[in-house]
Amino acid sequence: MMGPRVGLALGAGGAKGLAHIGVLQVLEEEKIPVHIISGSSMGAAIGSIYAAGAQPKIMAKLAKELDNTHFMDFVLPKWGLIKGRKAHALIRLMTHNKNFNELKIPVGIVAADLQSGERVVFTEGNVANAVRASIAVPGVVEPCCLDNRILVDGAVVDRVPAKLARDLGADIVIAVDLQYHSRARVEISSIYDVIMQSIEILERQIRNYYASHADIIIKPRVSDFNWTDFEAASHFIEMGREACTEVLDEIQEKIASYRNSGTVEQ
Repeated sequence: MMGPRVGLALGAGGAKGLAHIGVLQVLEEEKIPVHIISGSSMGAAIGSIYAAGAQPKIMAKLAKELDNTHFMDFVLPKWGLIKGRKAHALIRLMTHNKNFNELKIPVGIVAADLQSGERVVFTEGNVANAVRASIAVPGVVEPCCLDNRILVDGAVVDRVPAKLARDLGADIVIAVDLQYHSRARVEISSIYDVIMQSIEILERQIRNYYASHADIIIKPRVSDFNWTDFEAASHFIEMGREACTEVLDEIQEKIASYRNSGTVEQ
């Protein structure tokens, strides 16, 4: 009997999204397969890089070498403070410029149409282009013009796309929420903090929506850090590992229960 199809919904959170690498490490070590990945913003980036064939251990090593200069290309503000070309080039490199149909795991990426407010889901075409759209934090990273749309960060409409993982065929959905342990008060010291905290406050209001579509929620304790703290990569990855380990028994029990229920196709 085949096991259930496991979907991993990776949430937004800037640098804190490096915690997703720790989650992937533990799942691989425990031989828990991931059949489907959905992602918004940094979750889209990490999920796509993994689905393109990168091993979590290698991803962790690369993450520890990153700093803001690798992907922040500042411009005179018009549509955003950061052009986004550096980030786009880095993602293109790390996904080997693959299209969705070339990935080893099916991936769905969420962005938001700035003009219509619609949720836009990418499951075909160039992966790096879709990720570039999904990481376009409004006011920070310039929007991405793609397919005759002006697209921004997927977190605006679907921060943890658990329903998308389900729609793509997942029997069990594991969601990773990087904002679950958000503090009541955070330090605001820059325009980036103003924008990101404003978005995070809005995102918290729709937590119940995604949670209803998730079987298990992994909650890395990373909210005490700033979304640009890429220098804290080691900490984020370790927090991802710890949070995944905390629910490991629950994940394994859910898979075993599904298998034993006889609902999985022979």
